[in-house]
Amino acid sequence: MKKYFDIVVIGAGHAGVEASYAAARMGCTVGLVTMDVNAIGRMSCNPAIGGTAKGHLVREIDALGGIMGVIADRTGIQFKMLNTSKGPAVWSPRCQSDKELYSQEAARIIKEQEGIEIIQGTVKELQISNYKSQIFSEDSNFSKFKYTVSGIITENGEKIDCKSVIITSGTFLNAIMHTGKTNVAGGRIDEKAATGLSENMRSLGFETGRLKTGTPPRLEKSTIDFSVTEIQTGDTIPQQFSQKKMEGFPFQEQVDCYLTHTNTQTHEILRTGFEDSPMFTGRIKGVGPRYCPSIEDKISRFSDKPRHQIFLEPETLTGNTIYMNGFSTSLPIDVQQEAARTIPGLEKVNIVKQGYAVEYDFFPTHQIDLTLETKLVSGLYTAGQINGTSGYEEAAAQGLMAGINSVLKLKGKEPFILKRSEAYIGVLIDDLITKGVDEPYRMFTSCAEYRLILRQDNADLRLMKYGYELGLIDENMILDLKEKADLIWNGVEFLNSNTINQKYVNKYLRKINSSEISQGEFLKNLIRRSEVKLKELLELDCYKDNDLIQNILKNDEAMNQIEIEIKYKGYIDRQDEQISHFVKNEEIKIPVDFKYDKIRSLSTEAREKLKKIRPNSIGQAMRISGVRPSDISAVMVYMRG
Repeated sequence: MKKYFDIVVIGAGHAGVEASYAAARMGCTVGLVTMDVNAIGRMSCNPAIGGTAKGHLVREIDALGGIMGVIADRTGIQFKMLNTSKGPAVWSPRCQSDKELYSQEAARIIKEQEGIEIIQGTVKELQISNYKSQIFSEDSNFSKFKYTVSGIITENGEKIDCKSVIITSGTFLNAIMHTGKTNVAGGRIDEKAATGLSENMRSLGFETGRLKTGTPPRLEKSTIDFSVTEIQTGDTIPQQFSQKKMEGFPFQEQVDCYLTHTNTQTHEILRTGFEDSPMFTGRIKGVGPRYCPSIEDKISRFSDKPRHQIFLEPETLTGNTIYMNGFSTSLPIDVQQEAARTIPGLEKVNIVKQGYAVEYDFFPTHQIDLTLETKLVSGLYTAGQINGTSGYEEAAAQGLMAGINSVLKLKGKEPFILKRSEAYIGVLIDDLITKGVDEPYRMFTSCAEYRLILRQDNADLRLMKYGYELGLIDENMILDLKEKADLIWNGVEFLNSNTINQKYVNKYLRKINSSEISQGEFLKNLIRRSEVKLKELLELDCYKDNDLIQNILKNDEAMNQIEIEIKYKGYIDRQDEQISHFVKNEEIKIPVDFKYDKIRSLSTEAREKLKKIRPNSIGQAMRISGVRPSDISAVMVYMRG
């Protein structure tokens, strides 16, 4: 084992995988420390990637040069675009994955990437030294850094020197698993907790908190009667997450999932276990995710609901386990078993792995800045559940950004920060730092105020240029992107400026029950009709010799974006105008050592929060809860001197 790396990444989950891969691709040597070399990229909970808003994150990770989308594409066993009955802003790709293949593929990519060395072990302590801050201001009583990181120390006492450390520890820091009255140390079944690092960081001055997550039982497939459940099929023509051209997609056999429901009998049995529930008896102190509640929480909070959805999802192609999605629980195992057998299709089911809750340490996010570097220790970054998020996709996005920014700092370059107006990744990180975390954070489309601009289908057009500049996207992909962008631009121009004669289109309009036209009409006006489909319009005989139209018909992605650009032009223009105002406020920078105590007119709450979060712009300051418009005005007046 080498004793020196440019960067050490602690944890090889989804955040650690992205961080180490990006850093190595950008030319740094990386030591990836994991407690179990067989758990790289492990899907510890739901065997799926993407979903509402999360699919947007995966597409953005891919556009920047990350690998989550590629791994999902290679190991997916069901692909589905969600929310297609709604507007394009909320369409979200999702895939059911073979969890064993997913971990194997993640490990393969990491092992084959030059510059990464995998180290099995547990990190107990950070090596740090005092840091002479150039930003320190006695007047503001604020210092950006008190220390700088110089390495790590493992539980075996081995020292590894480095210039930067990225902590992606997931749910393992001082983790305790709860099932009924039983609790054992560990971050996952049969995997020990990571101890020592939290204590070490607290001794440096970091604050920690406790959060909770949970997982449902795994069921024995052969004991389920699927005939009485509802089949949930994937898309007939599955779509990739990744923009990389991969011949042979989909690579795995495609399978169905199944839907069933709890009932009043299920709920009554679950209630019998409440007195032994670690949630209701106070043994779990950490706050759980509001948007992914346990089944006992659901029937307690929504007692008027007679049933709840349960999705039965295969964990692997060859194994015999089914993930019981919607039934996360920490109730005693006998209650889990009895309640499960009241659900249609599960009357004879066997539970092969019980559901349980995990309580773990996290670090409140006012302690990091928008690069994910800690404010206390130079060169130390945190990403994933340590920052209070839930979900593989949120973790991977943070890991990628931490990896990129750690390399940029080592190379003396400007940090890479995505605005809220540019990406869901920008929304995610800004929400974490600006709004803080008091429960596990999950990304939703409603979190993004510019979601019509930040669609999953245009992630490549928005972000791939950055991936290329960072050295994470190759030139061939950029050339393909330019070709696609040109096709979209030319297509939009053609449809905006050309008309169609009624004799060519009225037959089609009658067929779809749309009003006929009596004279030539601009194509853009027809496309804005909800019942008119661009593909069907372009397939009319009058365009069979038009090379531009035929090229559009061959490119589904370009055609889809052309249709969205024209159908939703008014809404898109309005969001573009809103973004221009947003960017103006983001460009008014606030010095990191700004003297808030000097402004007497600031409210007490605003002063405390501004000093705690240290926003880097007026725009960010405006988004802090408790900071009023009058406080912002006071800050701007003081800045002008």
